[in-house]
Amino acid sequence: MAGKARSAYIPRMQKAAVILPLLVFLAASVWFAYYVFASDAGAPMPASGYVAMALGVLFSLVVGIGLMALVFYSHRHGYDERGHGEQGGSRD
Repeated sequence: MAGKARSAYIPRMQKAAVILPLLVFLAASVWFAYYVFASDAGAPMPASGYVAMALGVLFSLVVGIGLMALVFYSHRHGYDERGHGEQGGSRD
């Protein structure tokens, strides 16, 4: 009976050993971001700054999503296998 309880205990502890440090890192990064932004005593950002920041974020998302779409397309259509030296075979 003790073996069964122990075998169920170990996977839960393994998950906790991964999840807890990640939660600590997340909490520390949120605290650090709040501390840095709350302590900033600089001049307020003009509207053009917010527009430039929004366009930069949008452009970064478009580039990232586009590149990931190309990776998935390449893998799905067999272009990755050609690069590994495999010859023959038909593409669907």
